[in-house]
Amino acid sequence: MINIVRIPLIAMIVAVQFVSQSIMAEAAEVRYGYETVNSVKLFYREAGEPSDSTIVLFHGFPSSSHQYRNLIRDLGDEHHVIAMDYPGFGSSDFPDPKKYKYSFDNIADTVDQFLQQRKISKYSMYLQDYGAPVGMRIAAKYPDRVAALIFQNGNIYDEGLNKEAWAPIMQLWKGRDAELEKKIASNVFGMEGLRWQYTHGTRNPDAILPDNWLLDYNSLSRPGQHAVQLDLFYDYRNNVALYPEWQKYLKKNQPPVLVVWAKNDAFFPVPGAEGLKRDAKDVDYNILDTGHFALEEDGPLIASKILAFMKDRDIK
Repeated sequence: MINIVRIPLIAMIVAVQFVSQSIMAEAAEVRYGYETVNSVKLFYREAGEPSDSTIVLFHGFPSSSHQYRNLIRDLGDEHHVIAMDYPGFGSSDFPDPKKYKYSFDNIADTVDQFLQQRKISKYSMYLQDYGAPVGMRIAAKYPDRVAALIFQNGNIYDEGLNKEAWAPIMQLWKGRDAELEKKIASNVFGMEGLRWQYTHGTRNPDAILPDNWLLDYNSLSRPGQHAVQLDLFYDYRNNVALYPEWQKYLKKNQPPVLVVWAKNDAFFPVPGAEGLKRDAKDVDYNILDTGHFALEEDGPLIASKILAFMKDRDIK
């Protein structure tokens, strides 16, 4: 009787181990490290073989490479995938503003140097939120390096800015004002404001991982962070001024474009995605029923879209 019970148990254990190994085999192993660029240590996550086609993941505000924690695993079996934290974000160094200028121009230069030091010279770009102005500066400067562009609410069109949501920051562009900046900081950098950015427009807000806004709140609570982030809000006006240049880059160079755009994004509405259809000839266009950080709710779907897009176009 004892033997009859033990045999099924052993078989069950073996089956569970087999299934677990199979699941693990489907997800790539993620590696972590630091790369020092001009004395600034940048944290990065990486998966896949460097000999495979590379996808560089450019994160948004107020996040870091943490937003790509699952996508890296989903793509890493077929592609070389890498995501870095910008200076002052995530686990990268937070240098003194007196020693490092927090502007989109400078962050793009730092990321460009990071890629060169990592000997990554041909890649596709995943652009979300701040990732668009950082990545598009590099793409416009080195068009031959870009194999494809993936836009996930990374905007490069005037009509892609929700003027109501951006109103306080647009007011800031007219002139720095201490009271206005204090109000923006109170609304945006607090725990509730950060939670809202991740949950607004989602189908199931309660299912969004709280780690996201807890990590961001911890990062933004470091002394000096509010001033740096407000500097970047003010500098964002220079991104808008560059929209025509980036649109010109698209029209001239015509990289394949995958659009996986969250339609319920309070900051970057669907007209920003529609602009891409005007300027790019090869567009795989997808509008998703979710919020600003679409990967939190539609990560597997987006991963499948990327894998199919890259395969169909034989992007290497």
